[in-house]
Amino acid sequence: MRAVTKNRERFVRLAESRVTKAIRALRLVGNLSNRNNYSYTVEDVQKISSALERELKDVRRRFENHGPHDEVQFRL
Repeated sequence: MRAVTKNRERFVRLAESRVTKAIRALRLVGNLSNRNNYSYTVEDVQKISSALERELKDVRRRFENHGPHDEVQFRL
């Protein structure tokens, strides 16, 4: 039973840290919407949104199926 507790504690610690980092990163992506500082197209926004949605779907799938993730590098 102790191993389960250790695994749970490690999961909670890492999940809190990683999700917090992911939220911060998403907010930084959102900062790119400032038209005073950046120029972008509707297509750019669609590509960014699609890539983020696709990755979130993959995370959900992995939790449901315990499957591997595909390596991906985003490019506009």
